[in-house]
Amino acid sequence: MIRIAVLQVSIEDREPVSDRINRVASQVEELADDTDVVLLPELWMVGAFNTHLLMGVSQSVEGEFSQRMGELARQKEIWLHAGSLPEVHDAGVSNTSLLFDPTGKLAASYRKIHLYGFDDGEAAAVVPGDRVVSAQTALGETGLSTCYDLRFPELYRLQGATGATAFLISSGWPAGRIEHWRVLCRARAIENQAVVVGCNSVGTHAGVQMGGRSVVVAADGEVLAEASADLEETLMVDLDLDVVTQIRDSFPVLTNRRLG
Repeated sequence: MIRIAVLQVSIEDREPVSDRINRVASQVEELADDTDVVLLPELWMVGAFNTHLLMGVSQSVEGEFSQRMGELARQKEIWLHAGSLPEVHDAGVSNTSLLFDPTGKLAASYRKIHLYGFDDGEAAAVVPGDRVVSAQTALGETGLSTCYDLRFPELYRLQGATGATAFLISSGWPAGRIEHWRVLCRARAIENQAVVVGCNSVGTHAGVQMGGRSVVVAADGEVLAEASADLEETLMVDLDLDVVTQIRDSFPVLTNRRLG
């Protein structure tokens, strides 16, 4: 059994960034003694829709935020998906997810490929990634993606083709389209026969209300746990990874693929 914790963080403009980082880090510390994998939301230090604030907190993947999250993973000996940060690099700033292993090493980083905003907001301010990323974790081969990526099933097919049996999705999904989130998380699980773990935020920042509903979905589409739409809370789920193999063996739909 692998125990995973999904921290649905409340993001409000009135809370200083430094206070939120300290608060969430403390929450991770408190729950990590009984956990193997922890997942945080997208851009939780500032909020996914606070595009105008991104440049002020952007830093490299070797910066202070990354060092703190890596040290937290090392101290607690957990896999920590630290959500995403605005990563500054030679080509600009990317929305980059960070995954640390139990030694505190940065095991994988993923620059968000599909940027939301239709030539505005994130899509105008951020440089897209161009690399599909998976990593071997306590959940087995694990694909990384971020929020708006969820609408593009080809990304998950590519991850599945390289062996992914689980997907970790860090998100800042708004309340106005939260039913899309709920359907798409289940769809990505069902069509790929893979575990989907999605972490969203709640609260209101930049005038946008977040939709919550963080979720853990089994490889057959069963919702194992789902958070509320508006409360900060933590999902704790025990996953039997052998179940993925059993589902794929009992209904080998992936063997019938003919395209892609």
